[in-house]
Amino acid sequence: MVDFLEQVQTLIRARYPILYLISHEEDRTLRLLRQVAQVEHMELSVWRRSDGLNGKGGSAIEALQHLVSQAEPTMLLFLDAHQDWKDVNWVRTIRDETQSLVQNGHTVVLLSPIYSVPLELEKLVSPLDVPLPSGEEVSRLFSFFCQQQGVQLSAPLFQQFVQGALGLTEAEIKRMYSRIALVGNGFSQQDLALQVQEKKRMLRSSQYLEFWDVNDSSLSVGGLDSLKDWLVQRQMAFTPDARRYGLPEPKGLFLLGVQGCGKSLMAKVVAQMWKMPLLRLDVAAVLQSSAEDGLRQTIRIAESLSPAILWIDELEKGFAGTDEAARQSMGTLLTWMQEKKAPVFVVATANEVRALPPELLRKGRFDEIFFVDLPDPHERLEILDIHLRQRNRQPENFDLTVVVEESERYSGAELEQVVVGAMFKSYADGREVDTDDLIDSVREIVPLAVTMDDQLKDLRDWARSRARRASADRRRANFFVAWDEE
Repeated sequence: MVDFLEQVQTLIRARYPILYLISHEEDRTLRLLRQVAQVEHMELSVWRRSDGLNGKGGSAIEALQHLVSQAEPTMLLFLDAHQDWKDVNWVRTIRDETQSLVQNGHTVVLLSPIYSVPLELEKLVSPLDVPLPSGEEVSRLFSFFCQQQGVQLSAPLFQQFVQGALGLTEAEIKRMYSRIALVGNGFSQQDLALQVQEKKRMLRSSQYLEFWDVNDSSLSVGGLDSLKDWLVQRQMAFTPDARRYGLPEPKGLFLLGVQGCGKSLMAKVVAQMWKMPLLRLDVAAVLQSSAEDGLRQTIRIAESLSPAILWIDELEKGFAGTDEAARQSMGTLLTWMQEKKAPVFVVATANEVRALPPELLRKGRFDEIFFVDLPDPHERLEILDIHLRQRNRQPENFDLTVVVEESERYSGAELEQVVVGAMFKSYADGREVDTDDLIDSVREIVPLAVTMDDQLKDLRDWARSRARRASADRRRANFFVAWDEE
């Protein structure tokens, strides 16, 4: 928040005439502007559509003309001023009075939850995102709330409730704490789950982000040992000790590969392994609305939750287009990924990469590009083991070696369906599932690698020299090379 206040002060001192602040938080932003006005020795006036200038009525144009007539430097805040952009007189008046604002040291501040500026004003307006409450702000707010409620918490538990509130507006944080106070157990350890539920519900209103709680999940991924080792090496890379050692914060990970082989599941595993919040970006929702505004809002929330994982699933579906919205979104995303300072680790997945622009995949955007191929026999065995145990079956009761040999070219998702299909059959027959059921289930499925053979070969050829293999090299002959030779 200190950085934001310093930015506003710098722009005012540099005689920038019109600032456009983007935020849903009118009351909190007004408090922040009062701090700036006090430091800069400026008067602060507010115009609202409901009651005019400082509650005394009058139009927006009259308020602006009154500002220009003031002898002392004054800051004038307009609420929802973007709703008047269709009024050509309002736009013309702003352009006419800009020079007077600069000469007299006045500043016009436009506050709105969305960024909308007519072409005539684009070069005159300086946009700024009002950051969501920082950890320090939330800590002060929660401390005051605990004093009012007579609640005393240990320092670690107090910090957990503070961390869990990041990413919300001040009003949302107050409502969340009030609800926990009413239906919880005095902000106990058990109430952390209630906080996660409430936060998940509130973030759903963002339209672009989905909050995934992976802390209580038991996630297992078969194979992909090289990728897992890479993640383990970077598990502590967000700590201050890593900065002192001289390491940069990891930026992101791009997972390219065959459908159903665990790319999306790995995004959840990263969040669980690193104990960070996981936010899933809905690319389709962003592009269906105002794309650039959607990404800006997404970035603000992700950074306020940092350190956090931002999961962009099936990247090619959102950013491979050629329309204007897709291009704007791509530009906003690339700029942020290159310049972001907050520890937000991006996990992007894609099934098709050749339609994506090369600048997205170059070094600096992502720390590494991994290719997730079909599982080898060792990985198939591990995947079958996982899915049997998840369904309370003991793998040692099955001859999984035979099932592995029968399931060549099957993806992880298809192996899961092998287990599920076998159990449906045995359940219908009123008996326990056995190895023969698994083998029959394998033979009933036509794997994607067969139906999309040419596409998978092309994808593998692209990745061979451009991406790192996610699976460990077990010195086995490449099945697909042999297949091609046939």
